[in-house]
Amino acid sequence: MKAYIDTSVLVACYCPEALSGKSEAAVKKLSDPAISLLVELEFASALALKARTGGLNRTDGQKVISLFLSHLNEGRLRVLPMEARHFMLAREWISRLDSPLRTLDALHLALAFANSMRILTADVGQFRVARDLGIDCRLVG
Repeated sequence: MKAYIDTSVLVACYCPEALSGKSEAAVKKLSDPAISLLVELEFASALALKARTGGLNRTDGQKVISLFLSHLNEGRLRVLPMEARHFMLAREWISRLDSPLRTLDALHLALAFANSMRILTADVGQFRVARDLGIDCRLVG
């Protein structure tokens, strides 16, 4: 199955967390896992936060980032291009003013929707908004 992997699931695949086992199992079932440059940036930010708050030492954090980048270079994850149409769709959804949709979540959802992909997320709020918008979404957890 083709699916867009949200940062919340991807980080759990690379760092020990409560959802790591379920996240890894969900991703392994995918035939065409995809992310975006936004996920790459949020991934690095999540690891930096873990390093700053003691959840991960800096050396281990660098190893995780190196492993992630090697997986990208090997083509294990397809990186979807972010285009103006994704930003416009995200803006349209947020402009409805009827949901708690956050900016970056809206972009993730727009990328998955525009590419006819299911989104895998561990973010309950993002899952609920996706469901309300009729976007194919699976909550991992």
